[in-house]
Amino acid sequence: MSIKNGTVYTDLSQEALREIAAALADFVQRGDVVLLEGDLGAGKTEFARIFLRHLTNDAELAVPSPTFTLVQQYDTPKGEVWHFDLYRLEDPLEVEEIGWNEALTDGISLIEWPDRLGPYLPADYLVLRLDFSGNGEDLRNVIVTPHGLYQKRMVNSWKI
Repeated sequence: MSIKNGTVYTDLSQEALREIAAALADFVQRGDVVLLEGDLGAGKTEFARIFLRHLTNDAELAVPSPTFTLVQQYDTPKGEVWHFDLYRLEDPLEVEEIGWNEALTDGISLIEWPDRLGPYLPADYLVLRLDFSGNGEDLRNVIVTPHGLYQKRMVNSWKI
């Protein structure tokens, strides 16, 4: 199945989320920006954890939530991954202090709570919105929405 603008996956199990996270890890390249949206507890950090473990081929990789540190960095075969959690950001200007510019030029960025970016939101990015499914507490709905250059790139090359 190829990804189109606003592709919706419903009632996903943990295994199905792992497959999407693994497919995304295989797809990304340096400079990519992935926004992880969703309510508290919807699975943003768990998705990032699965993504990073697949990308590093290390099932035991420690991937703590960056809620208090704001950012965690990981060396991977595809380059450095910057995992941002902007929940505690009070002003969008603060992203400059935590490596924002370096992440955009040299790395792959996973960003939780991207609504706090304000004017720092780049033109090209991919959004994954995770929501609780109404059909079970362990099930999630995921909406994948590419923006900018990702629209064509994803339709043509990311298949899950």
